[in-house]
Formats: sequence, structure tokens, C-alpha cells
Amino acid sequence: MAGRLEPHLEALQRELRVSDPAVLSVLLALLVVAITLLIWRFVQGRRSGRRAVLLLGLCDAGKTLLFARLLTGKYRDTQTSITDSSAVYRVSNDKSANVTLIDLPGHESLRLQFLERFKAAARAIVFVVDSVAFQREVKDVAEFLYQVLVDNTVLKNAPALLIACNKQDVTMAKSAKLIQQQLEKELNTLRVTRSAAPTSLDGSATGGPAQLGKKGKDFDFSQLPMKVEFVECSARGSKGEDGDADFEGLEKWLAKVA
Repeated sequence: MAGRLEPHLEALQRELRVSDPAVLSVLLALLVVAITLLIWRFVQGRRSGRRAVLLLGLCDAGKTLLFARLLTGKYRDTQTSITDSSAVYRVSNDKSANVTLIDLPGHESLRLQFLERFKAAARAIVFVVDSVAFQREVKDVAEFLYQVLVDNTVLKNAPALLIACNKQDVTMAKSAKLIQQQLEKELNTLRVTRSAAPTSLDGSATGGPAQLGKKGKDFDFSQLPMKVEFVECSARGSKGEDGDADFEGLEKWLAKVA
């Protein structure tokens, strides 16, 4: 077989040597386009296999109420979760677009265990923050977020990340801008003070310190491999239990990632 192809290959090589440079440029451009399309299809195929949107956050941040409101539109009393809950969420203006919402427990003894279970399936992550309690919880919030951001699987897959600043119906709630600034400051401090080699959520060492953001620069969210956005919302809503939730920004973001 190889012997029969050799004359044809030699003829092609001679043709390429005498071809017009412009023709060679076109052929090279077509080759680059073909390779780019193959890479794009590979990346899209991996992304389409991840259908989950994880709801993360500390206890009492309002994750479970957000989960219920997104699925049913109705208010319901909630309690601290000790296991995960999942359901298909369909985008309101495009019923063919859907993702699987997964509400994970926020208790300190459970949250990393459940994140380990579902992180590989995450197309996106909604990290819910209690905007009212944020000032006193900022270190705990930053600690959990740091653990998520330096995880090997999360870094590799780079799921879209939304910081949902919940409970904005309360007068004392902090703004999304302030929460972003404070989190960047705390994450920068954590990055500096973590001298020991971090471990991934499955307990395996990464082989060296995690590099969160850009070396030599103060941390900000634009340095991460995934796109990070902040939105203000209220699962309870400004009209209380009888009214609607205020989370239009969250719904628009979910429509984008679905």
C-alpha cells in the first residue's frame, strides 16, 4: 500500500514546491481553520456533557429558598440542608434550554464532601452570600470560596461563576460592589498566608502552592480562568412571603449558561 502511494505523494510534493505562494497561503489558512474547528468542537463537547449548576454557600445564605423559588416561584420555609437536592431548571423564554440545579449543603462538615461529589459535572456555580451577615462572615465566606477556586477540577473545567448577593430586601444588606471588594481583599490575604501546599477536595496534594490569580499582583476576580459575575438578589422578595422573589439578574445569568 505504501509503495503504491509513494508516486502520488512525490507528485504532490513537487506540485507544492512549484505552486504559487498565494495558493500555499490559502491552503495554510484552510488548515488553521480546520484545526480551530476541531478544537472548538472538542471543547464544546466537553462543556455540553456538564449540565449541572451548583448552588454553594454557607449555612443560612438562602440557597435552598433560591432553589425553591427558581423551580416553583413560591416561597417556602426552609431548614439547614444535610443532603443535596436537584431538579431540572428550564429557561422561561426557551423551554428547550435547561440545566440541572443542585443545592448543596452549606454546613462546614458537609460542604466540601458534597462539592467533591458534584464538581466534575458543574457547568456553572452560583455561590450564594448572605448580604446581611456578610460583614461578620466575610472570613468564612472567603475561606470556602478559596477552597473552591483552588480545586484542580474547578480550575481545569473553569465553570462560569456567579456570586449571588442574597437578602437584598433587608435594609442592612451590603451591596454587590462592596462584597466583591471585600472578597478580593480576603482572598488576596489567604493566597499570601497559605504557605503549605494545598490539597484538592479529594485529599490529593497538588504538588505545590496553588496560584490564585496573577503572581506579583493583588488578587481580583478578573485573573481567574472562569468568568465571574456578581448580582444582587432576594429569594424572599421585597414584598415578603406573599410576593415574588427579586432575582431577575440571576435568571438572566442562568439563561446565558443553559
